[in-house]
Amino acid sequence: MKHPYLFAILLPVAQLTLVAADVPALDYTFFKERVQPIFLAKRAGHARCVTCHSHGAPPLQPLATGAGEWTEEQSRKNFAMWKAFVVPGDPLKSPMLVHPLAESAGGDRFHAGGKHWKSQDDPEWQVLAAWVRGAKGGANSKAARVLQTNAAGDTVDVIDPATNQVVGVIEDIQVPHGVTIAPDGSRIYVTDESLSTLDVVDARTFKVTKRIPLTGRPNNVAVGEDGRQVYVGIAEAPGAVDVIDVESLTRSKSVPVKGAIHNVYVTPDGKFAVAGSIPGRTINVIDTANNTLAWTLEMSGGLRPMAFTQNADGSTKDIIVQLSDFHGFALVDFAARKEVRRVTLPDPPDAPTETQGLQGAPSHGLALSPDGKVLWVTSKVHDFVAAYSLPDCKLLKVVPVGLHPEWLTIPPDGRSLYVAVAGLDATVVVDTASMKVVKTIHVGAVPKRNTSGMLQTD
Repeated sequence: MKHPYLFAILLPVAQLTLVAADVPALDYTFFKERVQPIFLAKRAGHARCVTCHSHGAPPLQPLATGAGEWTEEQSRKNFAMWKAFVVPGDPLKSPMLVHPLAESAGGDRFHAGGKHWKSQDDPEWQVLAAWVRGAKGGANSKAARVLQTNAAGDTVDVIDPATNQVVGVIEDIQVPHGVTIAPDGSRIYVTDESLSTLDVVDARTFKVTKRIPLTGRPNNVAVGEDGRQVYVGIAEAPGAVDVIDVESLTRSKSVPVKGAIHNVYVTPDGKFAVAGSIPGRTINVIDTANNTLAWTLEMSGGLRPMAFTQNADGSTKDIIVQLSDFHGFALVDFAARKEVRRVTLPDPPDAPTETQGLQGAPSHGLALSPDGKVLWVTSKVHDFVAAYSLPDCKLLKVVPVGLHPEWLTIPPDGRSLYVAVAGLDATVVVDTASMKVVKTIHVGAVPKRNTSGMLQTD
């Protein structure tokens, strides 16, 4: 939205005067929550609005060094400035909206900052139009979403589990590894292997608003129960867990651990971050109250995906772990700090047997049903997912899903299991009641890690 001077088309006085009772008021809360993130968003081939307007006109307040958002005082000043460049109730008479819009879509002929939106249907343009029409902030709606990273691509697909359709795409993240959702649904955090950053994505626009430098190449990521801290596993030797403060969107600490980290999780009670190392063959447990290493357990193989069962009081009972070169899963008693059981996946006589591309992980995906009674496990060797009852670990069903199934996720309603099937470039949906495949959703290149949760939608 760069322009070297105040918009070339100045607003006629008549447009700035409220002459009708039905002209909507412009809401500050909506501006702060929904409009300002657009100024911070990065679009492919374009500079961010804030890059130019922090020293151009109309001005945006300059961000403090390292800050990912404006302060309340700065937001108020931004609102006071930019509301002068819209006509309440009429988006197509508002320079703020038509200046960066393609001329073929009803925009101006030229914008010195480039044409950011090709269509009025663009989600960002629709947000601006909603503000101009009087939309109110502070009462965000949420909807369940499944996020599927594409390990050999540069996108994350956003799936609506109500329709099993892709409803959005997060772009411009090459080799996205891990993904997690802020507890309030406002942000998505994605680890970016190509840049060694944690990329912060606005959950409503699906745009990257901040890239936070990390201490090394990242793998998986998890967010604390209260949403205040994000934990990133660093896969480069000697290994660490970087802690990100979500208020300042900066790295506040790097916790030394034993071995380069592949996956990191936060226990359901929020008290511990648990990080697994493949080369170190260790489980590293970090106390989230002070972000120090509490204890470490060495296993017989490298640590792959994990899941957590709970005691009646909500504390962690077992860590369910998958190990390098083991076709199954193990149970680790959290309090006793020792392995107590190991379960080998079945070898159905009529199932295919895959030997290529296993990468030392014949089984590489776990998901627990919301009630904690069913554990789902992937087999890359035989291209299936298997369901086990808990706590007895009894095999319930084997469901073929396709070539190289990886991570698993179950949305909050528990009705469907979403399987990242890397060899099909697809996310396969399994009905958890019938335990049958009901849908194949085509996504990006080599989908692996996924997650699900509630995202803010307006």
